[in-house]
Amino acid sequence: MNIKNVYILEDRSILYISGEDAKDFLQNLISNDINKVSEVNSCFTSLLTPQGKFLYEFIIVKHKSGYLLDCEKYQADGLFKQLSLYKLRSKVEILNLSNEFVVAAFSHEKFLKFDEAKDQSGFTIKYREDPIFLDPRNKQLGARLIINLEKLYLSLKKLDLHDTDVNEYYSLSHKLGIVPKDLNKLQDKLFGIECNFEELNGIDFKKGCYVGQENTARIKLKNKLSKRLMPIKIINGKLNEGESIFNNENEIGKVLIDNDYPFALIKFLDENFDEKLEFKTKEASISIKKPEWIS
Repeated sequence: MNIKNVYILEDRSILYISGEDAKDFLQNLISNDINKVSEVNSCFTSLLTPQGKFLYEFIIVKHKSGYLLDCEKYQADGLFKQLSLYKLRSKVEILNLSNEFVVAAFSHEKFLKFDEAKDQSGFTIKYREDPIFLDPRNKQLGARLIINLEKLYLSLKKLDLHDTDVNEYYSLSHKLGIVPKDLNKLQDKLFGIECNFEELNGIDFKKGCYVGQENTARIKLKNKLSKRLMPIKIINGKLNEGESIFNNENEIGKVLIDNDYPFALIKFLDENFDEKLEFKTKEASISIKKPEWIS
């Protein structure tokens, strides 16, 4: 990322959870530990099915007396409804602030220019009243600013940041192996741990119970993780969601996201999977590279 570039992430939405029970409410649901979230630290997390399958992912940021949830725009309504279902008698208020707040991303290097900044994933500072944080999933994705829409462009001007084609950011995310968009295509199709949430700092195995915890822990403790979500590069042809990926006659994965930044669930331990090879789908030739941050 260029130090002066900023990417307006119009595909992101903001929910806000507050109230007397907000902290305990989230702690009982999410895969990460809400106690990690403070004025100086934000965290990445997920909401899973009771079986541990992926439903929603988001970043939690402390803001005033509650928590901002930075989620994909097309998941926001579903996440709002899911949280509301779990609310029951909890003393919490859940608001959708997507029409008021916007998310902007800029470089790691620019973030470190702030006096209070520290070079650690999730580290959070305030620009006036608005949170800026180093992406808790991977520092190479840079920093994020959550700000009121009315203040956005004046603030960017004062920060000497210039609006840039957001596809540059999506391409970086895809190259790093982190899904930038169309997360709905993953819902209930793979386990949260298969989404690499552990490596992306989105699962805490030391916290207590949460929705989907039992299967997540079982896969981890019994070394049952044999498939992972990985980025695909199209060499030629066309991908289609749901189709199988082959090495000769041997199936090694399945396409889950078939947009400009495609991903597949890959049997990464299978003897027929080798990053050096070219793989086939029904209509395409592809390559698959395991992200560097996966051991």
